[in-house]
Amino acid sequence: MSKRDYYEILGVSRGASESELKKAYRKKAMELHPDRNKDNPAAESQFKEVNEAYDVLKDANKKAAYDRFGHAAFEGGGAGPHGFGHGGGDFTSAFSDVFEDLFGDFMGGGRGGGQRATRGSDLRYNLSVTLEEAYQGKHRTITVQSSVSCDDCRGTGAAGGSEPSNCPTCSGMGKVRAQQGFFTVERTCPTCGGRGQIINNPCKSCGGSGRQQKERALSVNIPAGVETGTRIRLSGEGEAGMRGGPSGDLYIFIEVQDHPIFEREGQNLFCRIPVSFTTAALGGEIEAPTIDGGRSRVKIPAGSQSGKQMRLRGKGIPSLRGGAPGDLYIELAVETPVNLSAKQKDLLREFEKLSAENHPHSINFFSKVKTFWDGMKGSA
Repeated sequence: MSKRDYYEILGVSRGASESELKKAYRKKAMELHPDRNKDNPAAESQFKEVNEAYDVLKDANKKAAYDRFGHAAFEGGGAGPHGFGHGGGDFTSAFSDVFEDLFGDFMGGGRGGGQRATRGSDLRYNLSVTLEEAYQGKHRTITVQSSVSCDDCRGTGAAGGSEPSNCPTCSGMGKVRAQQGFFTVERTCPTCGGRGQIINNPCKSCGGSGRQQKERALSVNIPAGVETGTRIRLSGEGEAGMRGGPSGDLYIFIEVQDHPIFEREGQNLFCRIPVSFTTAALGGEIEAPTIDGGRSRVKIPAGSQSGKQMRLRGKGIPSLRGGAPGDLYIELAVETPVNLSAKQKDLLREFEKLSAENHPHSINFFSKVKTFWDGMKGSA
C-alpha cells in the first residue's frame, strides 16, 4: 500500500512554517494518542504515522529531500539517495520536542523545575477604618503574622553554614522518570519532594524549612477617598519565598465603618436633619455638620416638606483618583411636635381652622380620592 503524503497526514500545506508544523503535530498527537483511543485499534498505527511525518518535516534537510523526491528519498532501508535513513520516524526525537508542551502542566512544569526558587504566598489583611479616616487619609500601623526568612540559616534550611546537597535520587532535578510504553513519564521526586536538594544538617531554628513565623509591624498609607472593597498592595510583604525565592505580596482590603450621622454613596454624603414644624412652615436657617468637623449654615425655604434635599457642593468624599470631591446632600425631616400642653393644643386647633387653604398637597390628594370613590359608586 502506498504511503500517505506527510503534509496530508499532518493536515498542513507544503508552505507551512516550522511553528505551523509543530502546532499541527501537537493537535494530531493529542487526538490519536493510544491511551485516548483504546477502542480504536487503528489509533496506534496512525499515531506512529503522525510521528514519522513530523520527524521528517521538522528537519530542514529531510524536509528539503522529501519536498524534492517524496518518499523515495528515504527508501532502501539504509541511507537513501541523499544520505537520509529510512522514514520510519524517530519517535523519541519527534515527540520530545513537544512533550513538555503537551503534558508539562500535569508533570509539574518545565525542565529542571526541581531546583527553581519558589515565590512566597500572598497574604490578605482586612482593615477597618472610620469614615473620617476614609475622608482624610491616614497612616496606620498594622501587625501581621507571617513567615519570614530564617536569620540563622539565611533561608537555606541548613545549619552551621553548610549548604544543601543535590538529591541522590533525582540528581538535583526534582523529578524522576519512568518508562511507560511509548512515553517517559515524569513525576515529583519522592526523596526531596521536588526541591532537587536535601538537607543533611537542618537548621535548629527553623527545622530545615528556611522560614520562621514572626509578628511584624507594618506602616500602611491609607489614601483619602478609599471605600469598602478598596485593595492596597504592599509588594514583598507576604510570605517569604522558598530556596531564595521572592516574597509574596500583602493585600490590605479596606472596610469603611458605618457613621452615626452621614451615609455614603460613592463620593457623595447624605445627612438627614430634623427641622421643626415652625421652621419648615416659615423658613429659617439651620447648621449642618460636615465630614471635616465643620459647620455650614443652610437656608430653609418657607413651606419646605419632609424629604426636601439641598446640596452643598464639594463637601463630600475626595476622589481616590484625584478628581473633584463629591457633594453633601442635606435632607429635611419635618418633625411633628409631641407632648403638647393644653394651650398648645388649643392654638393648633385654632391654626387648623384658619389654614384650610394652606395645604395644597392634601387638597389635591383628597380631590383625587373623591373622584376615585365616585367612580367606584357609579360602576356599582
